[in-house]
Amino acid sequence: MSIFHELTAKPWATDQGRVDNLYAGGASPQLARKLALRVFLAVVAVLFMLLLIAYGGRMAYEDWRPAPQVRLLWANTFVLLLSSVALQWAQYSVRRGEIDAMRVGLLVAGAFTVVFLFGQVLAWRQLGAMVHFEVTNPAIAFFYLITGLHGLHLLGGLVAWGRTVARVWRDFDVPKMRQSVELCATYWHFLLLVWLVLFGLLFTGNNLQILLKLCGIR
Repeated sequence: MSIFHELTAKPWATDQGRVDNLYAGGASPQLARKLALRVFLAVVAVLFMLLLIAYGGRMAYEDWRPAPQVRLLWANTFVLLLSSVALQWAQYSVRRGEIDAMRVGLLVAGAFTVVFLFGQVLAWRQLGAMVHFEVTNPAIAFFYLITGLHGLHLLGGLVAWGRTVARVWRDFDVPKMRQSVELCATYWHFLLLVWLVLFGLLFTGNNLQILLKLCGIR
């Protein structure tokens, strides 16, 4: 199931109501977890959209100076993509009952995520070591803010990932584990999409006109 379907699902619709009516006192815990994740992802999407608009608004000033390019971000983006692919593989495996493959997918996804976060820290250090670095430059301040917030959301995801991994080497209920893996995969795909948008618009060069048009500033 795609992340767009997850975000646009309507729990109040007739079909969903029939499912909810099967449970006394309200929706099942599985449905509640899915709804909670959708709400949380919607809030996160709004947060990063507001940051994007603020960034675009600041770029419109004549004194704007773009932050120096950090080539390491390209490698970091590829690593995050691999972590999302690994989680998709884990999700596919658990649906087919291939538990060992699911375990490998989860471990690979977590490893790539840690590498991504470590790479982001290295990118911060590289930016700070550049000759023209100025912490008062708004573009650099936005760089730290946006990448830092994205990294914090990934760290939060690693907490849920860690709880899932801790259960896959014990006796577990396959349907519950399947949902845990699916929720992790949805979260990782969402953060990958957010990062691709941010990286493409903010950190790959001078995309001033494109960003201002998207933000409705020009």
